[in-house]
Amino acid sequence: MTDSRQSDSASSAPSSNSADGVTTIYRERQWVPWYWWLALAFVVALLTAQFGLNRNEYWIYIPAVLLSIVGVWVLVSMSNTVITVEQDADGTRWLIAGQANLPSDVVSRSLAVPATAKRNAMGRQLDPAAFVVSHGWVPEMVMLVLDDPEDSTPYWLIGCKDPEALLRAFVPEQADAALADFR
Repeated sequence: MTDSRQSDSASSAPSSNSADGVTTIYRERQWVPWYWWLALAFVVALLTAQFGLNRNEYWIYIPAVLLSIVGVWVLVSMSNTVITVEQDADGTRWLIAGQANLPSDVVSRSLAVPATAKRNAMGRQLDPAAFVVSHGWVPEMVMLVLDDPEDSTPYWLIGCKDPEALLRAFVPEQADAALADFR
């Protein structure tokens, strides 16, 4: 992706928040692909032309503005998933996916799921009790198997653009084993 939003989509440089001692180790925003924006522009132009056919200029400007606002709102709202790894003051690493938080000390095993295996991971083999964050435009995933007696969730399956960076930031002690068969 050569889009200007790429700089905001994935970051593995640590940034510190001194107010509460939390350090952000990894951050990824899952933007829709650039060609969806191009398709939006085409659909807005097509619908605007339909509304404005044989009418005065207000029938061109008003639908163009309204359709653009609605289309941009839809694509931005589809792109609101943020995956973050933070380390708090006592050294615990937390994976934050949307509103859900996972401490690294409950992860017993981890695995990077390549794009070729995503269909199997999301298909029949998917446990209905698993926590899943997935989008069709994010090809690769990370599976985090939990060992938490207080939680009935067997594993987390998180879609991410750079599974290697996410695993090295969240569970560095498991990253090499998790990435052994990746790619």
